Amino acid sequence: MANVLVLNGPNLNRLGSREPDIYGHATHDDLAAACRETAAELGMTVDVRQTNDEAELIAWLHEAADTSTAVVLNPAAFTHYSYAVRDACAMLTAPLIEVHLSNPAAREEFRHTSVVSGVATGTIAGLGLDSYRLALRAVAGLLGR
Repeated sequence: MANVLVLNGPNLNRLGSREPDIYGHATHDDLAAACRETAAELGMTVDVRQTNDEAELIAWLHEAADTSTAVVLNPAAFTHYSYAVRDACAMLTAPLIEVHLSNPAAREEFRHTSVVSGVATGTIAGLGLDSYRLALRAVAGLLGR
């Protein structure tokens, strides 16, 4: 059974209370439950993690690189400037799907650039929790499940 790391960056622990007009009312627990449910439907397991710490996120990406584990990643604010996160993503050999709850291209100009997209297998954005569900389906397809 394939395991997928679902990694979430800064401020995603505040889902449900942080700008609900942009990010919705679902909490991070709701996000994790949706990921577990979708993964189970696809015959996979997920390990959903969230951190506000760039170094911890990089360590998790190194773990995925070392174990050839697929990753669904919402780098959050790190998307736009963290070359360290980008470089850790570039080390991955299994699929990497970048996800965003909102559509960064429809928001402030500084959000229009992703340093991660260039090394991701694909990007899904703007669909709320469905971005994660679709990302897991994409991973399943890429892994031949």
